[in-house]
Amino acid sequence: MTNDGLRLIAAAMAIGFGTIGPGIGLGLLVNSALGAMGRNPEAAGQVQINMFIGIAVTEALGIFALVVSLLIGFKIF
Repeated sequence: MTNDGLRLIAAAMAIGFGTIGPGIGLGLLVNSALGAMGRNPEAAGQVQINMFIGIAVTEALGIFALVVSLLIGFKIF
């Protein structure tokens, strides 16, 4: 295997493993938020705001994994 092949495998692994955590985190976050809204509909507005903030932070981790993967793939890192 050449260095280019290993570099591309590393890039694929970086994005693959780097998005597992945010994917699971988003599922748990939305599940908990919807459960809370179902139990207490009066607090749905506050729960929804906090849910969107959590989604933004969690997605930032996935975007960071994408950037690292691109850096590896284009020989920058």
